[in-house]
Amino acid sequence: MISQPYHLYVERSDAARNMARYYAMWIEPNLFGDVCLLRKWGRIGTKGQMMVHHFEREEEAVVLFLDLLRQKRKRGYRQRPSMSI
Repeated sequence: MISQPYHLYVERSDAARNMARYYAMWIEPNLFGDVCLLRKWGRIGTKGQMMVHHFEREEEAVVLFLDLLRQKRKRGYRQRPSMSI
């Protein structure tokens, strides 16, 4: 069981470079009791790509979640109002 919700949606836009990207991640349990970190990214307005990481413990997923969040902030991604994933 996940102790608290972990959801993130960030965007990076630069009209001069024709860049409009999004990056979303969230943590949730699967049917087998593992904890999953789901990541979705792509150009705003497209389906994009998705990746799922499986962990035995929630703490491991949170460490990766926070590490990826730091990386995205360094690259210029900023939070926007939550979007449908």
